Amino acid sequence: MPQPLIARIRTSVRPVLLRLRRLYFVKVWGMEIGEGTQISLTAKLDKTWPTGIKIGHHSIVTFGAVLLTHDALHNRGGEVKIGNNCFIGARCIILPGVEIGDHSIVAAGSVVVKSVPSHSLVAGNPAQIIKSGVETGPYGEYWSAPRETLEPNGQRKSVSG
Repeated sequence: MPQPLIARIRTSVRPVLLRLRRLYFVKVWGMEIGEGTQISLTAKLDKTWPTGIKIGHHSIVTFGAVLLTHDALHNRGGEVKIGNNCFIGARCIILPGVEIGDHSIVAAGSVVVKSVPSHSLVAGNPAQIIKSGVETGPYGEYWSAPRETLEPNGQRKSVSG
């Protein structure tokens, strides 16, 4: 069954909007967001200290996720760093000063209060490591076996297990 017209329009327009949103965050707010990274249209990136947001290449921040660079209650701030090929699940909250390593997955609804090492899967409130040594591809796609991945320059690289 063919898609309705509105669904086809949405499917063709969405990638353009996501690229424009990334450029808006980079050029207007001074955030460091790598090539190929996608930020959902409903994700919230803290603009109190926008230059404190740093996201690597080919990562994805899904709907309703919140990245905070300030804590008004304790009157402090901190950078939020997300590595390459990461997946930030729906409605996650990432607090100031947190660094999420390359090839990591943050499960939906998690509250990340401390840094996450590379190649980790975290979940919960507060987020805890559920699995280490995970391999992900572009946009944090979980791979159970080693495959090729994209380097920041767009070239493919074999990933060892």
